Amino acid sequence: MTSPSTFQGESGGDSEIDWNDSAELHKRGDGGGLLDSFKSIRRGAFAEMIRFVMSLPEDERGKYVIDKAGDRRFQSNDIEALARRPDFPET
Repeated sequence: MTSPSTFQGESGGDSEIDWNDSAELHKRGDGGGLLDSFKSIRRGAFAEMIRFVMSLPEDERGKYVIDKAGDRRFQSNDIEALARRPDFPET
């Protein structure tokens, strides 16, 4: 499995993503830090968090980020690109 930190980067090998991995939705710029998990708006599978952000009006999407367990923070441009992937689960 590719390290998501290589998303849109140089070669990371296999580009398969674990859509069921746990993830948290945050307001962009919420400060992060030691108590970051307490600042999450919602939690669920990575694909669910992507679907939620994509259900928002386009001008609202940039206000949110997704933290995927053990990986990194995905910004709105990453989220939109992931939602367009052919292997993105429909439901």
